[in-house]
Amino acid sequence: MTPFWKLSAAGFAATAITYGPARMGFGLFLPEFRSVFSISIQQAGIVSSLGFFGFFAGLLISQAMTASKGPRLPIVFGLAAATAGIGMVAAAPNLPVLSLGILLAMSSAGFSWTPFSDAINHGVKEALRPTALSLVSTGTSLGITAAGTAALLMSIGGVSWRLCWAIFAVGSALSLLGNWIALRDAAGRPGSRPALRWRALFHRAALPLFGIGLCFGITSTVYISFAADRIAQAGGVPGIPANVSGSLVFICYGVFGLLGLVTGSVKVALGLPLLLRLLMLASALSSALIALMPTSWAGVVVSAGLQGINVMMMSAAMAFWSDRLFPSFPSRGFTAVLLAVATGSVLGPVAAGSAADAFGAAPMFLGTAALAAVAALAIHSSYIRENPHPE
Repeated sequence: MTPFWKLSAAGFAATAITYGPARMGFGLFLPEFRSVFSISIQQAGIVSSLGFFGFFAGLLISQAMTASKGPRLPIVFGLAAATAGIGMVAAAPNLPVLSLGILLAMSSAGFSWTPFSDAINHGVKEALRPTALSLVSTGTSLGITAAGTAALLMSIGGVSWRLCWAIFAVGSALSLLGNWIALRDAAGRPGSRPALRWRALFHRAALPLFGIGLCFGITSTVYISFAADRIAQAGGVPGIPANVSGSLVFICYGVFGLLGLVTGSVKVALGLPLLLRLLMLASALSSALIALMPTSWAGVVVSAGLQGINVMMMSAAMAFWSDRLFPSFPSRGFTAVLLAVATGSVLGPVAAGSAADAFGAAPMFLGTAALAAVAALAIHSSYIRENPHPE
């Protein structure tokens, strides 16, 4: 197997778990968690933000591991955290244990993605890197679709959500084993910590990337944290039990998100500024639809599809945009981008939970839509540059 296929397949499997059930599982099963553990919407926002804080911490620790030991260690460490955290959720007897499991599981996303930027940058030819990075990021789609489908089928069949999470833990363990084997010869610069200071990453060409990452972190995590619960609390879509109607969100989210595989081609056809603007507008429309049409099949499917396209394409776009802006230190550069995303991810759910508790879920989602729309309007081609140096 060539380095391109080996690294792409390993990364696809890792993100399928860490950005699938490990990162999205709390939002997917929130209606069940609220019932079993008596969680309020405000508490749900706190638990979700705690999980995204784990993601934030994982990014920092992963960067240190990658610099000192290469990409293999943080990736397998992250998958081990996913396996342990998902297993804890499956067996959780109370809210504190559930919260700790969510924290561990969601931290895995911080550990296991950015090291692939380093491995791919050093092991794959430049012309193939955008495709490889798109394949890695789009693994999320498969993980989310599988998790949503499993939740829907098992709930309809009367199978406990705990068994669902136990199956996710087994899948995580298999991904851990596969990555342990596939990354045995992964490249990188182990033992050589870059002399560059973090503040040097914040040059003028990179500021729009960080700003978009922050906004993307807020809007996307509010959606994945509360969309399923919004549908369930509104009564669900016709023909599906209310408590599992949210599964439809994650199935459509994942299926439509597979379009992330063609992000590189779309970017070439449209240009990066227009692509970013359209994705933010898709996010705005998605949040508005879940606010206004939570019991409509058309509203839910279109909303979830738009959000899936936004998340997968934006993730891929940020990955190869970062690779172009930080060619000499790809892992550290992409870590800085994801730290901006993670900051928004920590702030978004806790603020949204408080807003929903005070004003209701619909106004909260409309506020999220407004934020995405303002970000879309602020994106201007003169600010977006892929070359770190003025031409």
